[in-house]
Amino acid sequence: MRIDRLELENFRNYGRQAADFDPRCNVIFGENAQGKTNLLEALVYLSRGRSPRARTDREMIGFDAPAARMSARVFAREREFLTQVDLFRDRRRRMSVNRVPAKNSAALSEVYQTVFFCPEDLFLIREGAAARRKFMDAALCQLRPRYAAALAEYGRTYEHKTRILRDAEERPDLLAALPEFNERLVRLGAVLIHYRQQFAVRLNEYAAVHHQECSGGRELLEIRYKTVSSVEDPAADAAVVTEQLRRHMESHQAVERAARLCLSGPHKDDLLVSIDGRDAKQYASQGQTRTAALAMKLAEREIYRNVSGEYPVLLLDDVLSELDPRRQEFVLNRIAGGQVFITCCEDDRLPQLLGGKVFHVERGEIG
Repeated sequence: MRIDRLELENFRNYGRQAADFDPRCNVIFGENAQGKTNLLEALVYLSRGRSPRARTDREMIGFDAPAARMSARVFAREREFLTQVDLFRDRRRRMSVNRVPAKNSAALSEVYQTVFFCPEDLFLIREGAAARRKFMDAALCQLRPRYAAALAEYGRTYEHKTRILRDAEERPDLLAALPEFNERLVRLGAVLIHYRQQFAVRLNEYAAVHHQECSGGRELLEIRYKTVSSVEDPAADAAVVTEQLRRHMESHQAVERAARLCLSGPHKDDLLVSIDGRDAKQYASQGQTRTAALAMKLAEREIYRNVSGEYPVLLLDDVLSELDPRRQEFVLNRIAGGQVFITCCEDDRLPQLLGGKVFHVERGEIG
């Protein structure tokens, strides 16, 4: 899959801009705060229906503009697609694929997928569980539409239950609705656990190979999926996992009411990362954590390829400048086979090494 053309209008610091891309490698260079990351953000949004960094769509609309537009001409699965998103300050966004309205973000993900890698991801191992859940969710929402729908519904149900627990002291009658929300969370949670377990198994398989190669064969990386303690085997039949989740939630009812918080469910899931049997979050060096994060991102790319038959579009946002020469070479040697976008501050050796096209971004203009 590849992105042939991107058009932007009033998106972030871009007025009206367009660029035609190389099917292999596109190097985007320029000083900081000129719009390099904004360009990648648009490519990610058009593949996922959400930004990797903005909290609201309004943040991406240019100053003094009532709306913003981004569109991409894409080639995937031997077909051409036109994806478009319009963002508005005063109403909901509008999305379309080949000029047909898109019902949800999954319609965009079905056109093309992206793996986005930024400097913050190099600390994926050291951060809290929420960062690794976000990593899993971002990948699975693109890969599996059913997962995306279940995650969205789980989030809405979780918020409803949290409001009930929070307001129950003043409104005890609200507690009558708890069993319904609990049951919905249990059934949706079983769906999330099913897909997360499958993803973690593949992630462990591919990331271990990448980490071993980058470490010169000296280290063994292992990734395990951790979910609710009552779920003995996340790979078990859905009915079994559902019952175990239900039992866990029932045992936490009194504690949840006392804390006025939703404490039971896969919204606390994590990926446990170890290197040579030791907890990477606690014991790994800075170099080891960076290598492990690289391995996880490259493994994500391999999972996409095996599911869809095509490499996803790889977006590297100023990552190489954060790596030592050995890790730079490791990444550059493994990005062939699909379309790649790399942002950097200087037009250095990358074009000579990788070929493709070079773009200079300055003050929201692509040259």
